[in-house]
Amino acid sequence: MQKTETITTTRLPKWVLALLPLVLLIGLVAIFLAVNPLAVFTDAFPPLEELTIQRVRFPAAGQIELSVINGGPDPVTIAQVLVDDAYWQFAIEPTQTLDRLETATVALTYPWVKDEPLPITLITSTGITFGTEVEVAVESPPADSGTLLTYGLLGIYVGIIPVALGMLWYPFLRHIDRKWVNAILALTVGLLVFLFVDTLLEALEIAAEVPGVFQGVPLVIFGTLLTLGVLMAIGQRRGQRTPLSIATLIALGIGLHNFGEGLAIGAAFAAGAAALGSFLVIGFTLHNITEGVGIVAPLTKEKERPKLHVFVLLALLAGTPAILGTWIGGLAFSPFLAALFLSIGAGAILQVIWEVGKLLVNDARRSGQPAVSWLNFAGLTAGILVMYLTAFLVKF
Repeated sequence: MQKTETITTTRLPKWVLALLPLVLLIGLVAIFLAVNPLAVFTDAFPPLEELTIQRVRFPAAGQIELSVINGGPDPVTIAQVLVDDAYWQFAIEPTQTLDRLETATVALTYPWVKDEPLPITLITSTGITFGTEVEVAVESPPADSGTLLTYGLLGIYVGIIPVALGMLWYPFLRHIDRKWVNAILALTVGLLVFLFVDTLLEALEIAAEVPGVFQGVPLVIFGTLLTLGVLMAIGQRRGQRTPLSIATLIALGIGLHNFGEGLAIGAAFAAGAAALGSFLVIGFTLHNITEGVGIVAPLTKEKERPKLHVFVLLALLAGTPAILGTWIGGLAFSPFLAALFLSIGAGAILQVIWEVGKLLVNDARRSGQPAVSWLNFAGLTAGILVMYLTAFLVKF
């Protein structure tokens, strides 16, 4: 005789079963905070202080402003300010004591000398020091319409114009043999591979300046992976991509990378490094012409030539983020947001590499030719080398 097993079921609603562990967890944490059994340990040791100077501005002659954030677990009280090995009076808003993740602005009057370096150190009430050094002291540009226009023009010159010039190769690409078009697509993959590595490394470099509580390096890694996952999931829902959609993705990925270039240019001019900023403008302009070729290469697979407004929109999509980058870099630079946006850009570029690679593979299958031919490999290598060599103009 077979034994039958009975399964007991509860009469509680499903939402109660789902919330019960969370309610118990919240109660457990509340009891822990109320009792505070670790007080005997925390009272015996000094507080853990972490203060980050995010930005130094010189709003006028003899004036200095510092933007600081408390990234540590304990409150921090700024007791003294040391400028060039001398103590100076200061004012701080909103309060001299910063709680966890609280920001403040430290203002002081100091006769700084234009174009000279300036070390600044903050001293907390416990005697711990947090310092920075301004390489070149120069009056910060005001956040007015003239400054916005100047930075905007720099972004147009660096982002939109060179991409548009590169896209002028489209008529030539329409009249070459299919194997050479695939070689140009492979060159596009090479460009994107370089941009991915460059964007990721730049994001990691900025992440090192992010307060520890924001976990800069994990932010960059997971931001990249999550962006890649989201874009691939969207691509799966939409099915087979058209050449125009791939060109749009390339423009988007390049645009997010150009955002980082804009940040570098804006920050250079805001820090007073005008010569460096001018050199970056010229270097990025030459560096970005090849990006226009990469955008229009997939469009050669279209049977009909796209309308003129399509090219205009693609150029704006790839170049406009450089304008936004110069504004943020010059007027309101934030290491956290910069690292986050660059990680999103790296993920987007990685997804575009996947899509262009699939386009090459599918075309090779239809024609019965290998996707990794010597010609395509030469195109891939050429794309990486072009970006690597032109990067000599913008790396210091």
